[in-house]
Amino acid sequence: MYRFTARQVQRGIRAFGAPLLAAAMMFGSWPLLRAQSAEGETLRHVKMAVKPEYPALAKRMKLSGTVKVEVVIAPNGRVKRARVVGGHPLLGSEAEKAALATIFDAAPEETTQIIEYHFGA
Repeated sequence: MYRFTARQVQRGIRAFGAPLLAAAMMFGSWPLLRAQSAEGETLRHVKMAVKPEYPALAKRMKLSGTVKVEVVIAPNGRVKRARVVGGHPLLGSEAEKAALATIFDAAPEETTQIIEYHFGA
C-alpha cells in the first residue's frame, strides 16, 4: 500500500486547488459550518459564511470529520487570524482558508471564536 507524505499532499493541494474548487462548486459537496464563542464572550453572528472546498484527495481517501478553526475577528467583522485547533490536516488547510474569508457582524471590540466545519465522505 502506498502512503502519501504530508509534503506530497500539500503539493497536490496547491497544484490542483482552483480546479478542485470549481468542481466542488459544481457538484455541491459542501461541509456544514457551526460557530462557538470563547468562554465569556458573546457569539458573533456570521454575515457571510464561506464554505471550504472538500479536497478531492480527501474524497478518494473517504476522509470525514470535524475541523475546528479558531478565528480572531476584528471589530468590523473581518477575520484577522485563523488557525486550525483540531481535525485532520488535509481538511484543515481548506477550513482555515474558508475561515479567513468568512465575515461576521460588527462589534465594539475584537473577539475570538471557534468555527467548526463538518466534512462528510
